[in-house]
Amino acid sequence: MDFKMSYVAEEWSLKMPKGLDLEVLHHPVTMKSVAHLIIAVNRLMTSTSGSVLSTDFQDENLLPIRVKSFLEEDSIIARTGPPPQFTSRGEIECTVTDSQKRSLVLVQSSMELHAVMLQGGSDDRKVHLNMSTYAHPTPIAETRPVALGIKGTNLYLSCHEDDDNPSLHLEEVTDKNSLTRISAESDMVRFLFYKRDTGRSISTLMSVRCPDWYISTAQDDDQVVEVCQETAPRYRSFNIQRQS
Repeated sequence: MDFKMSYVAEEWSLKMPKGLDLEVLHHPVTMKSVAHLIIAVNRLMTSTSGSVLSTDFQDENLLPIRVKSFLEEDSIIARTGPPPQFTSRGEIECTVTDSQKRSLVLVQSSMELHAVMLQGGSDDRKVHLNMSTYAHPTPIAETRPVALGIKGTNLYLSCHEDDDNPSLHLEEVTDKNSLTRISAESDMVRFLFYKRDTGRSISTLMSVRCPDWYISTAQDDDQVVEVCQETAPRYRSFNIQRQS
């Protein structure tokens, strides 16, 4: 390392402005120290590209340069670190009805969820959802990220965006462990929705992948569950009841 530092000192001394010199003391150093030294010399040369008015250059003159170097280094670390992740915190079983008291029913032929007003004795048609909750990498007030899977299946609700037109799907997930940790920059965020509580057991479910698009039901009975924006004439509030 002493040889390398001597080489650095000799090379950069030749580039120093007239009237200034570079001296490297032989103390234990690290590559981080070398990087700071090179950055400091570069900034020194830039700031003294004109005529040197004085050779009375003290340690405190290097302070602003070193501080800026530290800030730049922290910025680089922040940009190059691992992307933030949504981390699963547990799973609960629940039932979901819309604001018109219609239950969610799985239509096998089309692999869609419909909102249906069930008559007495047909409660067995309603789906139960396994709702996984997540810790948010950058929390948003009054919201909780969730994933929604149909109990007894590998089907999960997901939001896709095709030609700037978001749509809701039932998608099979063969490896449920892939939903344990979801990178905020990955395509897996299509399975996540922001659950925002607006009253006792009343919530909205907004897509993480497509902000401002909400899971919703139609005005007519027995219609497909889709995503919509706030201005659409659809129902966006759901009663989510935890099952024991």
